Amino acid sequence: MLAFVKTFGCQLNVADGEKIKSQLVNIGYELTDIPEIADLILFNTCAVRENAENRVFGHIGRAKYFKERNKNLIIGLCGCMANEPETIEKLKAHYSCVDIIFGTSAISKLPEMLADIKKNKYNEEYFELNTETDEGLGQVRESKYKASVPIMYGCNNFCTYCIVPYVRGRERSREVGKILEEITELVSKGYKEIMLLGQNVNSYAYDFPLLLKKINDIQGDFWVRFMSSHPKDCSKELIDTVAECGKICKHIHLPVQSGSNDVLKRMNRNYTREKYFEIIDYAKKKIPEVAFTSDIIVGFPNETEEDFLNTLEVIEKVRYNNIYNFIYSKRSGTKAADYLDSITHKEKTERMARLIALQQKISLENNGLLVGKTVKVLVEENNIGRTEGMIMVELDKTIEEGNIVEVKITGQKSIYLKGEVI
Repeated sequence: MLAFVKTFGCQLNVADGEKIKSQLVNIGYELTDIPEIADLILFNTCAVRENAENRVFGHIGRAKYFKERNKNLIIGLCGCMANEPETIEKLKAHYSCVDIIFGTSAISKLPEMLADIKKNKYNEEYFELNTETDEGLGQVRESKYKASVPIMYGCNNFCTYCIVPYVRGRERSREVGKILEEITELVSKGYKEIMLLGQNVNSYAYDFPLLLKKINDIQGDFWVRFMSSHPKDCSKELIDTVAECGKICKHIHLPVQSGSNDVLKRMNRNYTREKYFEIIDYAKKKIPEVAFTSDIIVGFPNETEEDFLNTLEVIEKVRYNNIYNFIYSKRSGTKAADYLDSITHKEKTERMARLIALQQKISLENNGLLVGKTVKVLVEENNIGRTEGMIMVELDKTIEEGNIVEVKITGQKSIYLKGEVI
């Protein structure tokens, strides 16, 4: 039996996809990258933006034709979209080809669900949100040297634009011992980059800075990243820990979302631009080489030109290495979905273009500052690697992927750097 699993969305979804694949392998499936020949097709979905959901429906429509040729094909939808009541109703009404729907908390029940489907049985409990963390689920890792390790699930913040608390539930943190055990095993297998994941990692219930220190004490040659951090919980203690621990990348992903205090208040972000600047200034003082990345929403309902200029001002002052920018996407069920919006789509796209142009200029300038310096690089495929600050570097010689090497930066070309391996 062949199974095809396609994952959409964030790194947490990718980690869930790896667990899904492990469950399938354990019950006798082989994995394939070709949906046309699969006996099982699973779409592991994202609900953060409307565009992501539309892509999923497009893929389901294509899979329907595969089922016409293979009557025994099982098609399933899981992930965040499966915890949206409207999505479930739409699937039942218009996509009868979908045999199974299960939410983010039901991965461990996948073998049972598939057995039920083959007996023409189905159970609505698979939509329910869990209040615990699943331990003991294996993962079919996408990479042999980079591994994602969720440390918590869910979110308590209820930003007015965000569907995540509704589809992933309240915050649940994994035990320190379980996390350390998993990372120790990964390092023993040769993994070089450990990415700690959570909707808001720095609200980890058992002291996030202390967890980082314990991970830093694990023997081995590896480095650690974490995302995403919420500015309201980004403490001086956390920044001090990043500064002190040699294995923690000097890179902080700190989503600002907007540079306008009015917009931040309507987003329910619980910090001001002034508070955000305090965090940035403290981090730059404690970690001179620190690199920042961020998420920014353009065109939040009734965002004024002044609001937008305040966002550009934040980009200018912080000088991010990179930003992940999105035009606001209305999500049914969130508070912001009821906000009046006077901004046209044309205005939003024009603002997005201005924001992208500014960030590209800053990224190039930041890259230029590294020319002549020596940095650590994790080697990826085709002699391309990434610095701790997530900047791509083209290497001058062939190095086996998965190695962390010292590289002298000799120049820059467009969005990436060029370097000589020392």
